[in-house]
Amino acid sequence: MKKVSDPSSLVRLNIGGKKFRTTLDTLTQREPDSMLAAMFSGRHTIYQDPGEGSVFVDRDGKHFRHILNWLRDGIVPTLSDSEIQELLREAEYYQLLGLIDGIIELTSKKKEDEEPQSELKRVDVIKCIQFEKVRLRGVNLSGLDLSKLDLSYVDFSYASLKNVFFSRANLQCAKFRDADAEGSIFHNATLRECEFTGANLRGALLAAANLQSANLQDTCLVDCSFCGADLRSAHLQGADLTSANLEGANLEGANLKGAKLSNANLRGANLQRAYLRYVNLQNTQLEGARLDGANLLGSIR
Repeated sequence: MKKVSDPSSLVRLNIGGKKFRTTLDTLTQREPDSMLAAMFSGRHTIYQDPGEGSVFVDRDGKHFRHILNWLRDGIVPTLSDSEIQELLREAEYYQLLGLIDGIIELTSKKKEDEEPQSELKRVDVIKCIQFEKVRLRGVNLSGLDLSKLDLSYVDFSYASLKNVFFSRANLQCAKFRDADAEGSIFHNATLRECEFTGANLRGALLAAANLQSANLQDTCLVDCSFCGADLRSAHLQGADLTSANLEGANLEGANLKGAKLSNANLRGANLQRAYLRYVNLQNTQLEGARLDGANLLGSIR
């Protein structure tokens, strides 16, 4: 184990068995707040293979060359729809917020050129939100780009919101009760005090979203990404968080009573004063998680 500090240092990486070589400068300059930049910032001790000196990351290396090219050139690659979604997941894991924004922008532009699935267009929604008490209950908005809009207090209950782009939108106090938002993008959105009870958010991206005091009771959050999200005092009773990524998320004071956390990633998460009574944590990744003051009575670990 050693610390790497010379910007021109050659860095050897083993990503799930695939070998890569790059420089410290490439890993730390374009995305200084990423997990990779933190690993090689010099602030942390990293473990290297004694034989070849490589740093192992337990992740599929299929798309890591695209990540390195992004860090070198700042260009989002042209990939198939399925591959771009895989790359988005990798970008989220490594906390590459610039790449996430680039992928979302590229995907959004592509969708604009395709046949719309939604019953409304972005301009129709913009006209609607000029009025108070906007209700889009039960409306099909699938695939629509609603990024960066002020949608606070809008009622989306029972709506079809599959693959909708809500990135950086203000959705404070919006209602999503029983909505189908599978695969939607809420990256960096404001979702404080939102109502999601009974909604389907399977596979949704909520990285860096603000979900303080949001009501996510009985919500399907399978395979969701909450990397770096703010979930302080969130209501997650009965939520299905199977295989969800909550690495680095802030869940201080959150209520997770009855939540399903099988294969969930809570590495480095803040769970101080969280309510985890009788929650099964056996297959949950909790390395580096802060559990000070958490209620763990009867939990299975």
